[in-house]
Amino acid sequence: MRVLRLGLPSGGVERVARVTRRATCQCGQLAIECEGDPVRISVCHCLDCQRRSGSSFAAQARFLIERVTITGEARHWTRFGDEGGQGDMYFCPTCGSNVFYKLPAQPDLVAVAVGAFADPTFPQPDYSVYEGRKHAWVEIVGEGIDRYD
Repeated sequence: MRVLRLGLPSGGVERVARVTRRATCQCGQLAIECEGDPVRISVCHCLDCQRRSGSSFAAQARFLIERVTITGEARHWTRFGDEGGQGDMYFCPTCGSNVFYKLPAQPDLVAVAVGAFADPTFPQPDYSVYEGRKHAWVEIVGEGIDRYD
């Protein structure tokens, strides 16, 4: 959590301010507000995530479900990954943007597409997975990133 410390030199009151981030679809109809820092930020190079994102990899940030507020209409479809795991993908019915997904195996979390935040200062990923399927010209850089094939 990012902490804003407000106080007096003589030991005054300290208040904690949580960061709130807002992610939206392209048309703005579907939005998700996330309070606090994500519990996990990852990039995935699996072929399904490449298709889901329309790019060479997908970046997502997972937040505790009790710290998110979803507004607007969302449609969803269910997919099954390479290893059989289920994912419920939520998208805007107007513009088609994939904004977030939920995994029944992790019911307390919501994964939000990092690009939907449109924030170049968003923190770097903690994990890079399915690197065996990473495009040869892609390099995920940063300190302390766990990498998995």
